[in-house]
Amino acid sequence: MKNIGKIDKIIRYIIGIALLSLLFLVHSNLRFLGLIGLVPILTAAFGFCPLYALFGINTCSTKK
Repeated sequence: MKNIGKIDKIIRYIIGIALLSLLFLVHSNLRFLGLIGLVPILTAAFGFCPLYALFGINTCSTKK
């Protein structure tokens, strides 16, 4: 069941890419924090966020 809408997906992709860019921009061990960017990218790709499900949030529009 999907619970992430279109705008939410776009925002997650942007944040994920920005975090992943830390791998290339930072030259200390802190750059590996950029791997956290995989989380928003994967949740956007699958259209499902476990935290949204836990709190009952749904940004996906319902078409009938």
